Amino acid sequence: MHEQLFVGAHPDGRLTVLNRLLILTILLAVITAALATEPSLPAEWHTALLRTEVVFGFIFLLEYLARIYAAAEQPGSGSSWAKRWHFIRSPIGLIDLFVVVTTLAPLMVADAAILRTFRLLRVFAVAKFGRFSYAVKELWGAVVDRVDDLIITAAVAFVLVLFGATALYIVEGDIQPDTFGSIPRALYWATITLTTVGYGDVTPITPLGKFFAAGLAMSGIAFVAMPTGIIVAAFSDAMQRRRDHLIEDMRKHLEELDIEDDKIEAKIAALERGRGPRR
Repeated sequence: MHEQLFVGAHPDGRLTVLNRLLILTILLAVITAALATEPSLPAEWHTALLRTEVVFGFIFLLEYLARIYAAAEQPGSGSSWAKRWHFIRSPIGLIDLFVVVTTLAPLMVADAAILRTFRLLRVFAVAKFGRFSYAVKELWGAVVDRVDDLIITAAVAFVLVLFGATALYIVEGDIQPDTFGSIPRALYWATITLTTVGYGDVTPITPLGKFFAAGLAMSGIAFVAMPTGIIVAAFSDAMQRRRDHLIEDMRKHLEELDIEDDKIEAKIAALERGRGPRR
């Protein structure tokens, strides 16, 4: 049960069939919770959606109890109950408990306002995805590894935004005082322009103001590319490290069992072909 429920416990490190079914259940539960907030749906639809959410709630409850039971098989020292208590207090265990409570609580709450709040919170079932994907952890690790580069990028962005706001304050502060009458007022426009969102609710009207706006928008394209490239490079390095660790773990597992497993050997060979040259 431990290998089926806990990601990474299986020898080949991949998601088990049960994990994939749980991912599908989470997706369906989130979609159902989102649909339940649509007031234009017929009453019978809302009744069916509520019943479906209750079913998902009991599925999540069974999963949560099964994880508590299987946590005793976690490697390491300590008694079975100590390992289970550690899982209950862990971030993953708390997320599971939160999802179960928010899904089943409407069955015990009569107040309409509280019921609507719980329906909204049930969308947070998507948080359970965190434990099914190493990519989330690797992406966070990539951000941490490149935090200095990202800080420099953020500083450059701040300078560009401040420059754009100052330029429009000088050029159009007297013409559009409500929008560009001060640098803090112009900061909103400069931020929206630099990020290339461009809502259109605030726009310069003078030729010189439009010139600065065009320059800031072009700078925004480069600004978006900078942090994206930094994170992508770090993420690629992190996934390369994960692939190397996975190969080492699989080989160590085979050595401990002192057996030859053709399927695992084939997966190791496939991983080695895909990891590319070392840097």
